[in-house]
Amino acid sequence: MSMVRVIARLDIKGPSLVKGIRLEGLRVLGDPETFARHYYEAGADELICQDAVASLYGRNSLCEIISRISREVFIPLTVGGGLRSLDDIRAVLSAGADKVAINTAAIHDPELIREASRRFGSSTIVVAIEAGKQANGSWLAFTDNGREHTGVDALQWAARAEELGAGEILATSIDREGTGEGFDLELCRKMTAAVRIPVIAHGGPGKTEHVVDVVKNCSVSAVAVSSILHYEAIHSIQSRSANTPEGNREFLQSGRSVSHVRPCTIPQLKQALLNAGTVCRMEDAA
Repeated sequence: MSMVRVIARLDIKGPSLVKGIRLEGLRVLGDPETFARHYYEAGADELICQDAVASLYGRNSLCEIISRISREVFIPLTVGGGLRSLDDIRAVLSAGADKVAINTAAIHDPELIREASRRFGSSTIVVAIEAGKQANGSWLAFTDNGREHTGVDALQWAARAEELGAGEILATSIDREGTGEGFDLELCRKMTAAVRIPVIAHGGPGKTEHVVDVVKNCSVSAVAVSSILHYEAIHSIQSRSANTPEGNREFLQSGRSVSHVRPCTIPQLKQALLNAGTVCRMEDAA
């Protein structure tokens, strides 16, 4: 049985860690570097740092943040958002990223996947697929952080990305992301059936049982988790951006923002997976 990775995902806008629902309504949670260090020390297997507005503005502005995070966090770090060229990919790798996640640019120019995998290695290239379910039961791929409809079938696109050299697929359910309703298990099952490369499930968990369900029932290689970790961490770490004027921190601190999730720590999440018979790394969890 392969080891399942638990990945903490950090969506970043400007200098701040943010979280929304269905990729919208972003609210500031704190300083991404503090959260990244917290998750590393808690035993996360990897981190994903996503520039939440990069595609909207046509650039990724995370290099300075990634450079600082990589000096304190010694687990694989994936960076996504606004990466449109080999030069963009090279820049974030030089800043300290181990892998990149590409979506919008890959949809517009699929050959970027082939060129990037040849230049940097397929294990470095993660293709992020933001999938929205349609009335007929199919899933279409979206771009620009779930804002733009492409008309591309998400499952066919995953298979094509694998052919072009992608090393992993990051599958996000737009309909479930941030809702706490659980992963879209049907999407995850069909995505893992469509490709032979690892699939990272993302979007929807509101409690540890949701993570156990997707791992046990969908053959995913990893889970990318945010809300259930962030809303626990926000009460146990002192964020350096606590006084930022951006976002509605009064709402976050009120507790209303966590009504749809049952927060947990990474060790608690991994223990739930172990109890369910899933192999995961626990050595560094504390």
